[in-house]
Amino acid sequence: MKHLLTRRTIRKYTQQDVSDELLNRLMNEAARTQTMGNLQLYSVIVTRSADMKEKLAPAHFNQPMVKQAPVVLTICADFNRTSFWAKCRNAEPGYDNFLSFINAATDALLYTQTLCNLMDEEGLGYCYLGTTVYQPQQIIDVLQLPKLVMPVATLTVGWPDEEPALSDRLPLESFVHQETYQDYMGADIDTYYNYKENLEENKNFVKINNKETLAQIFTDIRYTRKDNEAMSNTLIQTLERQGFLPYTIQLQKI
Repeated sequence: MKHLLTRRTIRKYTQQDVSDELLNRLMNEAARTQTMGNLQLYSVIVTRSADMKEKLAPAHFNQPMVKQAPVVLTICADFNRTSFWAKCRNAEPGYDNFLSFINAATDALLYTQTLCNLMDEEGLGYCYLGTTVYQPQQIIDVLQLPKLVMPVATLTVGWPDEEPALSDRLPLESFVHQETYQDYMGADIDTYYNYKENLEENKNFVKINNKETLAQIFTDIRYTRKDNEAMSNTLIQTLERQGFLPYTIQLQKI
């Protein structure tokens, strides 16, 4: 874990291959991470072919690293395998519901983070793509994911061809609460966000976008209410199609 404090998001990669031997070892080691009931409620789809990367790219807003990285990993919340195991063993699964999706998504994201830590130690670079849950149906179609399998994370992986600056982080006292949650006062916000708001690159973002504050960059440009609501509807519809929300339509009719 010695590289945790110097972890960087890598979006540019050399053409050097990431061997199956190395990748398989890291993915196997990552499986030692925490998991609900030791069920390992996740699956990983490894994409290496240029053709498949080309098909995946639109789901990630055609970010260049999707096609440029040697490997793209799509990590999925997966209750399909466990449910089929149950049926094969004379057991009746009851995992076509939202709680089961949350449990499987938690398993998948814990696995993803452990894998990231292991890749850091090997000197590999990666970029975590939050776009995975923005347009999940495209990913489902390309990767031919069955019901009870839902993509929740994507990593582009390769050997780094850049060394970007470390991203800023909020101080410990801004997110750790002792015994009970202590709500924030305006003075707390001023203290905790002072460093972030006064970074030159962030001040420049505000200026070039004709905004008053850094917060407006996030609310008005990067993560808008309109986009959040539209993509929330898409996510709910996709969860219905994948079998994790079988009762939503009926509830809406009541």
